Amino acid sequence: MKKIFSEEARIEKMLNVEAALVRALAEFNEVPREAADIISQKARVEFVTPERIKELERKFKHDIVALVNALAEQCGDYGEYVHFGATSNDIIDTAWALQLKDSLKVLGEKLIEVSQILCEYALKYKDLVMVGRTHGQHAIPITLGFKFAVYAAEVSRHIERLQEMLKRVLVGKIRGAVGTMASFGPKALEIERKVLEELRLKPAEITTQVVCRDRYAELISWIAITGSTFDKIAIEIRNLQRIEILELAEGFNIDEQIGSSTMPHKQNPVDCEKISGLAKVLRGFVIPSLENIPLWHERDLTNSSSERFVIPLSIIILDEILSTMIKVLKGLRVYPDNMRRNIELSRGAIMAEAVMMALARKGMGRQRAYKLIRELVIKSQLENKDLKSILQENDEVRKFLNIDELNYITTPSNYLGKTEDIILNTIRIVQERMKHLKNYEYLR
Repeated sequence: MKKIFSEEARIEKMLNVEAALVRALAEFNEVPREAADIISQKARVEFVTPERIKELERKFKHDIVALVNALAEQCGDYGEYVHFGATSNDIIDTAWALQLKDSLKVLGEKLIEVSQILCEYALKYKDLVMVGRTHGQHAIPITLGFKFAVYAAEVSRHIERLQEMLKRVLVGKIRGAVGTMASFGPKALEIERKVLEELRLKPAEITTQVVCRDRYAELISWIAITGSTFDKIAIEIRNLQRIEILELAEGFNIDEQIGSSTMPHKQNPVDCEKISGLAKVLRGFVIPSLENIPLWHERDLTNSSSERFVIPLSIIILDEILSTMIKVLKGLRVYPDNMRRNIELSRGAIMAEAVMMALARKGMGRQRAYKLIRELVIKSQLENKDLKSILQENDEVRKFLNIDELNYITTPSNYLGKTEDIILNTIRIVQERMKHLKNYEYLR
């Protein structure tokens, strides 16, 4: 990913646009064929070096003028046809699209890999019962597979959003000074179409001097939202890795890895903490990208400086988050015994809703059942007794439920509703979304 956004790669993409432009111009007899041949040969980083561009930029105070002149001086008399009819952002924005195409393909592949791991875990652990928690408190039983299915679905929605967004983000422009194409003559539309077909991009439907920045704001917002999902997963692992819970933990190399410079016993969730920290940075990039949408008239330059940081860094950071999450998931430690232990901590209170609903269905009525079970849960806590024994001793409960029914109702694995059906249906949807992205034309 860093290679895609390296200085050399950025220059190469801009040179690719310049070369495609002159070839299209030659095809429509706007410039000599010999000019297209020579410029195409020289439009390479080995001839137009970063060092020479920087040297000229110190003189011209303009990066694209520096690039154009560095290329032109390599082409002799044919250098006059470099950048023919173009404005800077014809090159800049189309080069951005080329870099985004390469980088979003990488992100898409890693999102698919994460989704596949999550689906595998959803199936593997679909029957592994654990505590479901709301407000940090025990709620009702859930399965670990259900958690992973929730995450898989959320990640797959980012895959779906990526696919939908690509048609708006991967666009180029060859339209000149304010977007009217006046400098390209009567065949301007054909010239642009030819350039972008060669570069395998779509033309923006209309632009000013720049591609409108709502497109990039959508991209950065998607990156921040996607990063926040992995922050969410990382936070859950970090919470479940607490010693007093210890149901999940990220991998730890006991032979070499160190958790603390002073406490020899520490095994910290450092990769998950890194993900959470980087996600904060991604969310911070959203505001500059939104601020770049309003520009003066047909353009100003207030977007340019921030975009040079925001676009590459946001993508590189999300790429790092994805790589780290893949590592975390592949090395994840799961502790079923601790899950069973934690279910029992509430002395059966986790099954209170199940008993209430059973009583309601037996004819007690929902409101009356709620009041009674609430009172019995408090009684079990005050007397430090299992809820099931309190239920068995209660005459009102026994009018509606016998011992066998109470034993069944108070067993956590019997109160999972349609968990398995939901997991299997979710995996089917996730796999469909992954398949669509793999076959999507904009990433080919």
